[in-house]
Amino acid sequence: MISRLRCNLMNSYSTSDDGNQTSPESDKSVMEPLADPKKFTKSVSIDPEPDSLDSVLSNPHSYPITIIPNRPTTYYGLTMHNGKPFTRQTSCRSRNFRPGSMRKVRRRAVFKNGDCNVLQKNLTRRRLRFLQDMYTTLVDTQWRWTLLAFALSFILSWLIFAVLWWLIMYTHGDLEELHLPHNQEESGWQPCVSAINGFTSCFLFSIETQHTIGYGVRTTSEECPEAIFMMCFQSIYGVMSSAFMAGIVFAKMTRAKQRAQTLLFSKNAVICQRDGSLSLMFRVGDMRKSHIIGAGVRAQLIRTKTTKEGEVMTQHFTDLEIGADDCGSDIFFIWPMVIEHKIDENSPLYNMSATDILNDKFEIVVILEGTVESTGQSTQARSSYINTEILWGHRFDPVVVYNKDRQAYEIDYARFNETTQVDTPLCSARDLNEIYKIQEGFTTPETTFTMRQLSLNPSEQAS
Repeated sequence: MISRLRCNLMNSYSTSDDGNQTSPESDKSVMEPLADPKKFTKSVSIDPEPDSLDSVLSNPHSYPITIIPNRPTTYYGLTMHNGKPFTRQTSCRSRNFRPGSMRKVRRRAVFKNGDCNVLQKNLTRRRLRFLQDMYTTLVDTQWRWTLLAFALSFILSWLIFAVLWWLIMYTHGDLEELHLPHNQEESGWQPCVSAINGFTSCFLFSIETQHTIGYGVRTTSEECPEAIFMMCFQSIYGVMSSAFMAGIVFAKMTRAKQRAQTLLFSKNAVICQRDGSLSLMFRVGDMRKSHIIGAGVRAQLIRTKTTKEGEVMTQHFTDLEIGADDCGSDIFFIWPMVIEHKIDENSPLYNMSATDILNDKFEIVVILEGTVESTGQSTQARSSYINTEILWGHRFDPVVVYNKDRQAYEIDYARFNETTQVDTPLCSARDLNEIYKIQEGFTTPETTFTMRQLSLNPSEQAS
């Protein structure tokens, strides 16, 4: 039940204890409220139930707040500051700000989308080395730079060859007034290329020659051997440049990085018990119907390690033995699968408890590799999990169910990242194994027989 606080503040008229109204003119004490604060009363009443909107609108005197006229700042106990009246400043605090809401930036080598968080600097002859591998540079660069290079490769070649054609015409004398196309019949002049009036005609002829358009108006004659050579050279260059740029665009569109966008990794990794042992698990999935052939999963742990000699290795990689069910790292990837790393004596997480996982700084990089069924190209998808992205005491919910109506297995990707909390010991796998050994020692038949013998007296033992 919501209670409404009704506060009736005094207007220009004040009500005395006997119920009579006094005006400010008749009672000067009203203008000096600080001298006699009892003159002003403030009635507070709490209603058990809020009034309806119609009742409030029909009775203006029942408004929750009565507006009073402006008072001097001394009326509210506010003082002057440096000769200026006190003014309330608007808060500049953002509404989205909450205490403790600052997001901590954590170091990671691989982002969740698979991009590597690596920057390079102080590379010698970097531009020259990248220009020597022009094909890979254009494939790796962003689309806007690739399209810009694609357009400039044609426009600049058209202009360069247009200048060369213009020089050939100029040296041969085809651009003189008497040798222009409309005077060639009268003068009997034989040009290198017919229908050439200036640089614009040379530019159009350059485009027609490079791309073998052949509109049939401008043709090369036998008069100039240099024009014949230039036509052959530009035709060869046009085929090579078109094939080179088309190959770059095709390679950029079909590269394996694009296929990796449809390969999914679970948002979190989990740690729970499987068959009595602690296991680290994460889930992988594929959105497309075309499967990944020969899919394999790898996982590596990145953490700081100190050697026996005192060397601190801040980026030390350790392979994690992983597998799906009992199939190992090579999986038949037809639906989402849970990849498991058993935390045993050979695991680097063997001595880490739930508290150690939360406080330690490490990163687990997971890699999914395989061959795309539709294109035959190899692809690789990557992701990573830091310590705060590992849920202790959780396991993944099933997402694959059989639909009897459709007679097929259905995958519910809405539950791809869903987990369920389960009872899991908070100790490390090492401590858990020691506890199991102690329990097994008290429950084995040999131990039971020995304890019974100890309970017997010496005479019974002798018999």
